[in-house]
Amino acid sequence: MNLAEKIPQSQYDVVSDHVSQVTFFNLNETKPRGKFTYDAVYCCNEHECHHRYAELYVIDVNINISCETDGYLTKMTCRWSTNTIQSLAGSTLQLRYHRRSLYCSDIPSIHPISKPKDCYLQRDGFYECVFQPIFLLSGYTMWIRINHPLGSLDSPPTCVLPDSVVKPLPPSSVKAEITKNIGLLKISWEKPVFPENNLQFQIRYGLSGKEVQWKMYDVYDAKSKSVSLPVPDFCAVYAVQVRCKRLDGLGYWSNWSNPAYTVVMDIKVPMRGPEFWRIINGDTMKKEKNVTLLWKPLMKNDSLCSVQRYVINHHTSCNGTWSEDVGNHTKFTFLWTEQAHTVTVLAINSIGASVANFNLTFSWPMSKVNIVQSLSAYPLNSSCVILSWILSPSDYKLMYFIIEWKNLNEDGEIKWLRISSSVKKYYIHDHFIPIEKYQFSLYPIFMEGVGKPKIINSFTQDDTEKHQNDAGLYVIVPVIISSSILLLGTLLISHQRMKKLFWEDVPNPKNCSWAQGLNFQKRTDIL
Repeated sequence: MNLAEKIPQSQYDVVSDHVSQVTFFNLNETKPRGKFTYDAVYCCNEHECHHRYAELYVIDVNINISCETDGYLTKMTCRWSTNTIQSLAGSTLQLRYHRRSLYCSDIPSIHPISKPKDCYLQRDGFYECVFQPIFLLSGYTMWIRINHPLGSLDSPPTCVLPDSVVKPLPPSSVKAEITKNIGLLKISWEKPVFPENNLQFQIRYGLSGKEVQWKMYDVYDAKSKSVSLPVPDFCAVYAVQVRCKRLDGLGYWSNWSNPAYTVVMDIKVPMRGPEFWRIINGDTMKKEKNVTLLWKPLMKNDSLCSVQRYVINHHTSCNGTWSEDVGNHTKFTFLWTEQAHTVTVLAINSIGASVANFNLTFSWPMSKVNIVQSLSAYPLNSSCVILSWILSPSDYKLMYFIIEWKNLNEDGEIKWLRISSSVKKYYIHDHFIPIEKYQFSLYPIFMEGVGKPKIINSFTQDDTEKHQNDAGLYVIVPVIISSSILLLGTLLISHQRMKKLFWEDVPNPKNCSWAQGLNFQKRTDIL
């Protein structure tokens, strides 16, 4: 073959006095070699080959045919491509099939009686053939026939049962909602009418946006029409899609359903009311003062999921009790006239009022209780100030602190923070201008009321540099420790290498003949 490969004699057979045949095994597909598109087979004797030869074309006819039955069970579409084979010029390809009345045979074979099927080339390079109408339980044996003037070849046959290659319609009536009181993502759907087989379902869901990061969930219960899944954010919008496939694994997954979206709704009463503080205006010598309450709007993870309005509950030392609805405002002013006046701010959504709420009591006697001995403010940098304080013992139960600060050179609003009663030092993160004057106030809050604050109107100059250096030590000390460990490791490695270098060739005296029987542990004096 090709004047290079000798065919073994065992592959020759005599047909007649003038005709012989040769059989070739395990041939590879013929690949073009320059202008030669075939393999040449010569007849040769011991000394020379005849100038005539036979052209041998080896064509790979392993053509994959895939079929899909639509969700209405009315037609079957089969596709195949010739991109994987090298066909001869002048060849034509045709799909042929034979329909068996019921099911497929165990081993598909080319039937002597077959029909051609018209197939049309698509833009993606595949040929597409449509069988309509179809018999769901009939076995369609099909193959590709390659016709050429030199002869014809058939691809290996494959048998398809339309009922086994169904691509169902996607589930319909897909809905998604966050359940009240529990806060689970509930997804419901309706299975398609066809096929009538049991189906499995696959759900994908994620936060709605331009690029959804999908999470998958599989449902193998064929009777299931809904599922509830935990989600991290009750108050976000989720996108949900569902698809289905036969439970026995045959056929294809349906397309994804149209997306369904959750609607942000209140699922529980707010977890708590807002943290709030006050500004007191009026003459300190008078019993009547205007108190302005300030609070920040609740975040959605506390409001679950919205706040429609705020309500102020009042309770005075004379057992006066009343409520005031302030709508969506985050500021409210009232007149303080009693010896003690307690207020509570409630958050209200469509389900009800917050259960856990903050109380603040304004008390004339408690406003004179002074437990803050000293207060210091140290500027660490332009975005951080360290506030520290010292307390004196007290018989009252301390609940928490309120820190206030403001720029005395500006008319901006007071800023405030609520911090734990166990804290003795706090880092305030804000934008501070070194040349400006700031006022810092620390209020102790007791069960009985607001205590006397400690107020300073400037940064503490003493030990300012010490606090800045202490802050720098948090960075410098770990660097020094890491460098020391690295240096120690390097010295140990160097010591081992030097020891190996200098002592590798020194012989062991115990292995020498003259040293046999000598005790090298015993001292010998040399005269």
